[in-house]
Amino acid sequence: MEMAESELRQRKKEDDGEINLQEDKKEIKSAEQDKVHSENKPEPKEDFDSEDDKNIDLSAKIPSGTNKMPQILETLLSGISERWRNWIIRGIFGWLMIGLFCLLCYGGPLALMIAVLVVQVKCFEEIINIGYSVYRIHGLPWFRSLSWYFLMASNYFFYGESLVDIFAVVVNRTEYLKMLITYHRFVSFSLYIAGLVWFVLSLVRKYYMKQFSLFAWTHVCLLIVVSQSYFIIRNIFEGLIWFIVPVSMIILNDIWAYVFGFFFGRTPLIQVSPKKTWEGFIGGGVATVICGIIISYFLCQYPYFVCPVEYSEKFGKMIIDCEPSPLYTLHEYVLPEFIARAMSVFGGPNKITIYPFIIHAFWMSLFSSIIGPFGGFFASGFKRAFKIKDFGDVIPGHGGIMDRFDCQYLMATFVNVYIYSFVSTPTLQKTVQQVINLRPEEQLQLFYVLKGSLESRGILNVQ
Repeated sequence: MEMAESELRQRKKEDDGEINLQEDKKEIKSAEQDKVHSENKPEPKEDFDSEDDKNIDLSAKIPSGTNKMPQILETLLSGISERWRNWIIRGIFGWLMIGLFCLLCYGGPLALMIAVLVVQVKCFEEIINIGYSVYRIHGLPWFRSLSWYFLMASNYFFYGESLVDIFAVVVNRTEYLKMLITYHRFVSFSLYIAGLVWFVLSLVRKYYMKQFSLFAWTHVCLLIVVSQSYFIIRNIFEGLIWFIVPVSMIILNDIWAYVFGFFFGRTPLIQVSPKKTWEGFIGGGVATVICGIIISYFLCQYPYFVCPVEYSEKFGKMIIDCEPSPLYTLHEYVLPEFIARAMSVFGGPNKITIYPFIIHAFWMSLFSSIIGPFGGFFASGFKRAFKIKDFGDVIPGHGGIMDRFDCQYLMATFVNVYIYSFVSTPTLQKTVQQVINLRPEEQLQLFYVLKGSLESRGILNVQ
């Protein structure tokens, strides 16, 4: 009996051992399967913006200008830390650009317009080259030519009709120019249709997707670059002050934000531009408002800066000469009650005498300080999407032309909208040009209406 119980206990132990052994084998097998599965499992993706961002890296193809410097400066600054070397290079070429800007302002509206067009072409080239690198299209017939053709056609559309207000006398004297202006919309449409047909004929079967993507890329470039440069030139004709003050505000905001961020920056501002800080953003904004008001006060005192640009038939060139409008003459304003009370505490006056333009300059400075930097953030996000540091290497320490004008384009649009919303009034040249385009019977009818109005007001006495 005892032997039977002993054998039974022994057999039970053996059965338990077999069960445990089987469970151990299962665990080992499961662990081996997990190991194989983990080996076959793809590596976790890095933090890319999209699925195919991993394959888009243009850092080796697009030259960077931030760390570029002339050989002589590289030798002179070799013993300085990289941080301060970059500071010095940016400072040197920053002052050179400011000097060039002042020289162009001294050269007058024609020099400024030529400079804007040159910048437009260079910015278009930098952005479109990125598109060529992204879609890796080589040897396709006419595609680069098509991009530049659309640039020419869009410039004709934007400038052809609008600038006739300025050069109406020249246009009306030249028959073929008059025809181009009269049928401007039709000619513009024909140019675009010709480009569209050209594009369709250049399609290659295995590159359809890339060609259409680059076609869209070209149109976005035109929207950003050509339309904004058009607004800049329109602002110039309203008076150089509408060009110089906004451009100066963006330049000053960029400089002051860099200075405050360099010395005091601690708190990151936005993810797409990690080097931007709240300290730089706020400090640059306050400094921009102050400097913008000071510059505006100085420029309002000189007719050269405040008079609209007009074409003189007598001198055969563009001139800047007028009696400054009330916008640029001193006016006395009563301060709002809550501000007047605060001023009275310190013995200040309850009235101020300023140029009305300074009020407009204040709003422009706010825009350039708060919204303007987002043009730069947009460009930073664009560059990070393709893993490039700069749009080019034209300007040592700064990058490409587009790196310096990303905020200017946004500012130009705002200023143009602001002028036509709150400031602009009909001009004599624009009205005369509209009258000239009327039919003869309509011109005669307008003559009698205008004559009757002048006589009724006693301005015109007909004997």
